Amino acid sequence: MMPRCFQVQPQDNVATLLDDASSTVRVLGAQPQEVQLLDKIAPGHKVALRNIAAGEAVIKFGARIGHASQAIQRGAWVHLHNLASDLDERSGTLDLHSGAPTDTASAYA
Repeated sequence: MMPRCFQVQPQDNVATLLDDASSTVRVLGAQPQEVQLLDKIAPGHKVALRNIAAGEAVIKFGARIGHASQAIQRGAWVHLHNLASDLDERSGTLDLHSGAPTDTASAYA
């Protein structure tokens, strides 16, 4: 079975992975299609359904969740390395894999 992701609204430019994937995924939902992945993407993470220009809104579930901090190609993993929050200025300082802040000292260091 081909790995799957889902797109809720037709205007969404990202979809959420349901399965671990590293090649082609089937998009379920608003605009069924297949997308060739450029990166390995874990379940729950986002894939770009089309090219997204730097500064352009990233839309998920029909709502703006931030903007592209750099150009994002169709099939790329959309996460902290290329997506910035419009509400949280610190979003660009979070660790890519854990989401932990990197701009403050740890109390356990």
